[in-house]
Amino acid sequence: MSTTFESRYASSPKAVKNYDTKQLRDEFLIDDLMQSGKIKFVYTHYDRYIVGGAVPETDLKLETIDPLKADYFLERRELGIINAGADGSIIVDGETFKINHKDALYIGRGVKEVIFKSDDASNPAKFYMNSAPAHKSFPTKKTSLEEANKIDLGSLETANHRTVCQMIIGGIITTCQLQMGMTQLKPGSVWNTMPAHVHDRRMEIYFYIDVPENQAVCHFMGQPQETRHIWMNNHQAVISPPWSIHSGAGTSNYTFIWGMAGENLDYNDMDVAKITDLR
Repeated sequence: MSTTFESRYASSPKAVKNYDTKQLRDEFLIDDLMQSGKIKFVYTHYDRYIVGGAVPETDLKLETIDPLKADYFLERRELGIINAGADGSIIVDGETFKINHKDALYIGRGVKEVIFKSDDASNPAKFYMNSAPAHKSFPTKKTSLEEANKIDLGSLETANHRTVCQMIIGGIITTCQLQMGMTQLKPGSVWNTMPAHVHDRRMEIYFYIDVPENQAVCHFMGQPQETRHIWMNNHQAVISPPWSIHSGAGTSNYTFIWGMAGENLDYNDMDVAKITDLR
């Protein structure tokens, strides 16, 4: 079978406070999204968000999964995709979109057939997917990294000089609640999303890419006064509950893809935690 899935249930901050390393990783780390020749999904009970990966050696078709109780995957959902691998294409109800490395594609509610293709099976595309419930349909649209809205933040002096690339977001692509993009760390910088913040109105998932071989990222989560950490490798994802910070520091610079959904579409809706207040 080319499509597999697992479910992750929501955890309260009171419970997470007592998790050991293994339980923390079991609940929040997703370390096997990109499986050759397969589609893998994780259905989270935070805002009914789904994260997935498709690595087509031959054509892969988007199929519904049992938790949706739907005739097809996008019957009541929208989907965002960013290609973290080699060049490929996605066929959406018969229309072909060329999706090269770090291109993004939004697919709206109601689309019945989605097919993933790689240009070269020996060097496949790696389509990273985020999906959220949708109340109406919006048009399918592609955004390249060059077309993204770019925001430079931080500085080399504080080791957090980075560029936020907003790709699936209001002003570029109209969605119901899904937002996606990527943040690229400059050489010499390692901290992302610092100062840290929470946004109790939205959950979020990070997917780390461009992590050099033999390097890693220490991802920080938890309430600002009760933080925890998870060590992560290239092409691994981590679930961030609405009550949790989501920040990280790497042993090298790297890139991560962020995606979120929830109460509103205000990207700047966040409650900042002062660096000196973190515990």
